[in-house]
Amino acid sequence: MKEIGKRKTRRSRILMDLSSVSSLALVLNLIVLLVTSKGVSGASFTFVNRCAYTVWPGILANAGSPRLDSTGFELPKDSSRSFQAPTGWSGRFWGRTGCTFDGSGSGACLTGDCGAGQMECNGLGAAPPVTLAEFTLGTGGQDFYDVSLVDGYNLPMIVEGSGGSGLCASTGCTTDLNRQCPSELRVGDGDACKSACEAFGSPEYCCSGAYSTPATCKPSVYSEMFKAACPRSYSYAYDDATSTFTCTGADYTVTFCPSSPSQKSSRDTTPVTEATPVTGSTSQGSGSESGVSYSGNGYGYSGSGYSSSGYGYSGTGYSGSGSSSESGSGQTMLTDGSWLAGLAMGDSPRTASPSIPQSVLMALTAVSLLFSFLYL
Repeated sequence: MKEIGKRKTRRSRILMDLSSVSSLALVLNLIVLLVTSKGVSGASFTFVNRCAYTVWPGILANAGSPRLDSTGFELPKDSSRSFQAPTGWSGRFWGRTGCTFDGSGSGACLTGDCGAGQMECNGLGAAPPVTLAEFTLGTGGQDFYDVSLVDGYNLPMIVEGSGGSGLCASTGCTTDLNRQCPSELRVGDGDACKSACEAFGSPEYCCSGAYSTPATCKPSVYSEMFKAACPRSYSYAYDDATSTFTCTGADYTVTFCPSSPSQKSSRDTTPVTEATPVTGSTSQGSGSESGVSYSGNGYGYSGSGYSSSGYGYSGTGYSGSGSSSESGSGQTMLTDGSWLAGLAMGDSPRTASPSIPQSVLMALTAVSLLFSFLYL
């Protein structure tokens, strides 16, 4: 009888141990589900308008990505609106200005118009010049984002991540480039500022034809001007190194006309008179940036980054100082070691390496499954 009692006691202890291990496995599974649920749900985008006027944001999903709840809407000053995007979504946002819409939503915009003839853009992109925010939400991994001036500029914009892991640096352009835009790029009475590609259409400015590779397409005096004013924004097609940023599991805020004096560059706002560009040569290197010069009052920027030569202008311009390079915090390398080009256009087939949080989650999942198979 004593032996039977001992066996029952031993069996009870084993069952209790198994129950404890099973509970531990269940807890581990719950932890994994809670931590990964953010990655499954995608990201929330909040648009904030701090401009002194109404902005009409436009939204364009890339091919293969679902459209969000709206593709274009009115955002009065000092207001905000949020949207949820699923994991894997990629696309772009921009702000339209000077819009006139009737009661049915039909109308057009002075800058950033999508050509739909109505407030909703319905799958149509923005007409340049326009400031763009571009996103690719990683499937269970990193998100990639940037603010691009490749298609020109129409209003200040910054992108900020919250609640994510990783570098998650803010990016964008807080400087009012419309007030500093050379006359040959200026639209209207300073409504927007064209890119050199849009203004002149030549291959060396558009990185096309014989200039379609990073080795042959170098920054122009115009893209360097944009870069000096907005160091974290894309200034030309191959400006990946200091312009692409990453974050994992974050929500994002896109702010138009951000009121951040510490981030704004102070520059003379003397009007620019007509100038004629003289094409020279540009080379990428390190050290001080020089050669972007004007006769009379002119642009002068110091810092490290690109050196340029052979550009001359006549007329009245701006003087100032700034930095044309960034430390690159937030930039990312792909698994093949190349920089991400055309990221949010949806034309990059490459994938990023798994992040550290992903690896930890994978390990937790493996351990919990092991316990489940052994003891359940």
